[in-house]
Amino acid sequence: MMQFNNLKCLFLAVMAFISFTSQAITVTDITGRQVEVPEHVKRILLGEGRMIYPLSILEKDAPFDRIVGWQGDFRDLDVQGYAAYKAIFKQIDAIPAVGGGSEDTFSIEKALALQPDLVILPLTGGHGPGAGSEAARLLESAGIAVIHVDFSQHPIKNTQKSMTILGQAIGKEQQAKQFNDYYQQKMDDVISRIPTNVPMNKKPTIFVDYLPGLQECCGSPGKGSMTDMINLAGGIGIGEKILPGAIGKLNPEYILGSEPDVYVATGVFPEGKPGITVGYSATKQAAQSSLKIISERNPIGQLNAVKQGRVHGLWHIFYDSPENIIALQSLAKWLHPDLFTDLDPEATRKEMYERFMPIPATGVFSLTLEK
Repeated sequence: MMQFNNLKCLFLAVMAFISFTSQAITVTDITGRQVEVPEHVKRILLGEGRMIYPLSILEKDAPFDRIVGWQGDFRDLDVQGYAAYKAIFKQIDAIPAVGGGSEDTFSIEKALALQPDLVILPLTGGHGPGAGSEAARLLESAGIAVIHVDFSQHPIKNTQKSMTILGQAIGKEQQAKQFNDYYQQKMDDVISRIPTNVPMNKKPTIFVDYLPGLQECCGSPGKGSMTDMINLAGGIGIGEKILPGAIGKLNPEYILGSEPDVYVATGVFPEGKPGITVGYSATKQAAQSSLKIISERNPIGQLNAVKQGRVHGLWHIFYDSPENIIALQSLAKWLHPDLFTDLDPEATRKEMYERFMPIPATGVFSLTLEK
């Protein structure tokens, strides 16, 4: 009963706070909902901490000035990214967390206590509450503007839309347009080079091994998510044929029987942790040596793609970031090496960071295993 009364008091306090806001604008979020958002948003709560990446693109000079709280996935699961931001923005340790790295840890009480005037949530849950969740419903019923964006379920279709939505919601439309124009230019360059008349059974196949070394063999994208990027790059992911969801597991027999043309391992943690070392603190030597170890383990070492040197590494969080255009370039280059000899995804990343991001483009985010 006491918990209910506390929650009721928080609702009333938030409602009173919101009543002082001035005019509102109408934003249509990624679900098609029309949401009334304060004209001048001052207090933003991130339902996934890693949404700081798209927010940074829009607020390069001061990405944390309006963040009053966030979910703990960025701090707990993207330790290299968090450290890279902390090196520039010392105040991030003081930002209150409303939960940990999973949706079920999100605390509605903590969220309401922060009195946000805008809450940004993912389309689908996982690390934070998704559309249709109880948390989203309670936040909305408290009179808070709640918008959903998507960089993971359908990244190719929804990245630019989501950046536009965020730009409208926080008054950064010009910055959103500048990034979207850049993104479209890079995407068009990839699409224009890939033949459109290739039969399905002639397209190159690829196995993207999700976080090997951190989990049992073998995680893989299924429908949507990174598979959208693989398909746009002119390839077929072996996981999309049998996995019903965005992520699933493939057994070793299926992987060996599929004989993918290309093998890619994703990673996220720094040197000294299991898996491949890619990310902001990764060195070329650490990335190469860790990828070699991962590619030689059973059953992966038995694949012809590995024996013939078609082995690559990729930053795992590309599956859930507007920087996914770098992953698209990498996949296209690996699937069609003869068509993209001049393409350098790491150079694109450095260029993107110089133009749009508040932190330097340190580390290694994509690589090919050297012979």
